[in-house]
Amino acid sequence: MIRRLAPVIYGPTVLFALGEGAVIPLLPIFAAHLGADVPTAALVASALVVGQLCGNIPAGWAVARIGERITMAIGGAVALLGVAGLALAPNLLVLAISVFVIGLSAAAFGLARHSFMTTRVPLVFRARALSLLGGTFRLGMFVGPFVAALLIGIFGDEHATVWFFAVCLIAAVLLVMLGPDPELQVAVPRTSPAPRSDAHLAEDSGEPVTGAIPTPERAGVFRTMWRYRGVLARLGVAAASLSAVRSARQIVLPLWGVSIGLDAQTIALVVGVSGAIDFALFYASGQVMDRFGRLWAALPAMILMGAGFLALSFTHDLPQAAMWYALFAAVLGVGNGLSSGILLTLGADVAPQDDPAPFLGSWRTLTDAGGAIAPLLFSGLSAAFSLSVATGAIGVVGLLGAAAFVKWVPRFVPRAAGGDAG
Repeated sequence: MIRRLAPVIYGPTVLFALGEGAVIPLLPIFAAHLGADVPTAALVASALVVGQLCGNIPAGWAVARIGERITMAIGGAVALLGVAGLALAPNLLVLAISVFVIGLSAAAFGLARHSFMTTRVPLVFRARALSLLGGTFRLGMFVGPFVAALLIGIFGDEHATVWFFAVCLIAAVLLVMLGPDPELQVAVPRTSPAPRSDAHLAEDSGEPVTGAIPTPERAGVFRTMWRYRGVLARLGVAAASLSAVRSARQIVLPLWGVSIGLDAQTIALVVGVSGAIDFALFYASGQVMDRFGRLWAALPAMILMGAGFLALSFTHDLPQAAMWYALFAAVLGVGNGLSSGILLTLGADVAPQDDPAPFLGSWRTLTDAGGAIAPLLFSGLSAAFSLSVATGAIGVVGLLGAAAFVKWVPRFVPRAAGGDAG
């Protein structure tokens, strides 16, 4: 049933990610057109991450109360307001607010489908389904910039990408509202093993679930956050470290290339190859997690990225610095590709199976916070010490995160999901 409804399940996310991926690279340019300097343009672009951070918990509340379908439709409509703001912004404040609003909507889209997969996808192929969901985001971010380049070449105006995003959003909302409702078409699996955790998690009974998602005594976002504080403070922090390393990769690679004297074309080629490797491996991660356990994907990914950053930090002044740069960019691409879907899958594994949305709102806020903090940490260390020291510090974060996964995945992830497989 899930395969038959794949276009309805994955289609809206692909459309949203494709439009977003076309616009994101141009946000600093839109800000510059309104008079922003480089730091201010970076601040405007960062409003997207801040919006996503702020949107996760309200999105969890909305999904729990009104369902995934309506939440996605509202998110798409709100994103259209943000897109209109991008196109018509008279000043930097309106532009920043518009970018923030798009971030809020991205949180709603992401959490709605994450919640659906958590409750509807059988455990035996949950990781593959969620890796495919993660791959849809990667597809949008990978293809979107090429679409943007094509549109600018045809129309000669960067705002053509904004209208493309608007078309993608309208198509996504129509698909959500007019297509079959997956929430009604796909039954909840009869058995959903409860996550193993601290004693305070005993309230999650793990009773078999049939039919629609049961709604008795919905705990709410903040009560759920407190009830599951043990897993959030342990496994959630490990997941946040993975998100931090991923986010740092997008900043370190371009800056490292500039620092060692490479031209823009070479840097773009290296970063593009790294991204292509990343995208090519997204489904392999799900296969590994479903067949061998979550640690068999999480641990190699974190070790590769942590060791890759750490090793890269020692190559800045070597005679073959460009060769090492290309090599470790590829290593980071492999590590990031192997990590595809891990955060989604672990969140689904440890979420309460009868009402996952409030928990997933907290989980995604925590992981997004890791991704938002990493650029700040990297910038601060670069300013205080050097680019090499900052890059090495990101590597240490990755290796510490690997150790945290080794400790906490077996404790919190159900045995059937591969919690002891590492």
